[in-house]
Formats: sequence, C-alpha cells, structure tokens
Amino acid sequence: MSTRKLIFAVATAACSMIATSGMAADYPERDTTLIVQSSPGGGSDIIARTIAGIVNDQKLSPTQMLVENKPGGGGAIAYNYVAQRKGDPYILGTIATSFFVAPLMGQSPAKVEDFQPVAVIAGDPFILVTEAQSGIATLDDIRAKKVLRIGNTGPVTDPALLAVSLGDELGVEVRPVPFNGDGEVTTALLGGHIDLQFGNASEVMAQIEAGRVKAVAVTSPERLASLPDVPTFKELGSRIELMLYRGVVMPKDAPEEAVAFWEDTMKKVAESEAWKTQYVERNNSVPLFWDAEEFAARIPEITKLYADYLKTIEK
Repeated sequence: MSTRKLIFAVATAACSMIATSGMAADYPERDTTLIVQSSPGGGSDIIARTIAGIVNDQKLSPTQMLVENKPGGGGAIAYNYVAQRKGDPYILGTIATSFFVAPLMGQSPAKVEDFQPVAVIAGDPFILVTEAQSGIATLDDIRAKKVLRIGNTGPVTDPALLAVSLGDELGVEVRPVPFNGDGEVTTALLGGHIDLQFGNASEVMAQIEAGRVKAVAVTSPERLASLPDVPTFKELGSRIELMLYRGVVMPKDAPEEAVAFWEDTMKKVAESEAWKTQYVERNNSVPLFWDAEEFAARIPEITKLYADYLKTIEK
C-alpha cells in the first residue's frame, strides 16, 4: 500500500471512530418518554414516576425523562405503541404481568420478542393472607378446608394465577370472587366474605402490622426482611414462587448506545438511596438488578412460568 493510501485509510478510520464516539457521547439529545401501560396512580405508574423523578432530580440524563400513560387493552395499547416504534432510542416502556401474559392469550399482537430488554430493578412479591380470626394459619389449615373463597381483580392476574396453582397443589377447590380493585379484596377479607388473598406486600403490610390479617407464606425466593418470621412457599414444600418484576424495555433494534445508556442509568437508579427509600422500603419490594443481558436471558423462563400457570387454569 502506498504512503498516500495508508494515510488516507488511517484518517478515514479515525474519522469513523470520532463520529461513532460522538454519537454515543451526544445521546440523549432530547427528552426520552417512559410509556406506562396503566392509569395514573397504579403500581406501574408509581414506579415509572419514581424512576423519572430520580433520573431528573439527580441529573442522571442530560435531558428530561417524561412519563406518558397509555392504559387500556390489559396493557396491549402501551406495549403495541412501544413495539411499533422500532429502533426509536427515545422511547422506553414499563412492564407488568400483562407483558408476558397478553401475548400468550392472544390479547396483544406485540410479543416479547418485539422489545429490547433494558433492566429489571425490583421484584414485588405476593403474600398469602387470611383474616386474623379465621382459624387459618398454615397450608395444612387450607388443605383441611377443602373449599375456599379467594378474591382477585381478574382471571389472569398474578393473584388469580397463584390461587389456581395453590388449589391445584393442595387439592382444594378454590372459588374465585372478582372485585374491581385490590383494596376491595382486602375489605372483603376483613369482612369475612372471602377466605384468602394473595396481596402485594404494599397492599397488605399495613393490615398485617395492625394484626387484622395473618401472613401464611410469601411467594419470593427468600423471606422478606420486613416479615422475617413468615416462610416462603418453597420452604413449605410448595412449587409456588412468583414476583412481579419491575423493569423497563425499549423497542426492538434500539441503538446499542441508547440501550447501554439506559441500562447504566437504571443501575444508578437501583443503587440510589432515593430508590431504596422511595420505592423498595415503601413497597416492601425485593431489591435486585438485572442488566439487559440477564433480563433477556430470563424472559423465556418467566414466559414459561406464566404459560404453565395458564395451562393450570385450562384444566
């Protein structure tokens, strides 16, 4: 190669490296929107606004993170919106149970493969509770009842799926009682209108602390720090283990530098004292962090878990 061609090649490569690094360094150049699949005030909305508040207050991004609610269709409207913005580096979305369940039930054209995993930053466990004076305190007590009423807010919500699995394992008839909200389920439990509730920790902890309900077991892999005396289902010989994973995704084919930026930002959020006090401790969540690679690797096993629950319902 001649000296002139060598100089030209080196210069071209250098320009390419500068351009590439410049793209990465300049991102994000405008505000990024976090799409929420629930209405304002819901669990996913709370987590989205907590994340955005920390990102903006601590200036973890040179531009603002905005939150936009797109409820409806059991989450399908929001998921489809994010999925259709293929390659868009300025759109992120929160996930909930419906992220995995809706495609399995044919309720959403957007599949899990249509998204780029970014990070999971917490896990919300469920607690099986009974009214304090019900006489039900253990899984053996539940097994002895043969027929039990358990409240839920829909046939394919986590509590409903857990109830079916519990009944299947213990050989008892579980009669689901539908309500419009989790608060109504707790009220019905306290009034003796139902026997059991699988409640999110943030929903039932106050009642547990007040002595109005009794915790039987938790669905997390390990005991909760806030309930050290309450066993996990696994400790009791049950197969039940489930948490509502709190994380964010981007549209498929989002630029690598954008994914890396938000992955790093979510790690900073998860490690911040503000996240610990404003979300983890307040909602009795399990602190954890999955980067994009681990999140992607775990999606198939989570999807299979819900698929297995759905098969139990169809029996």
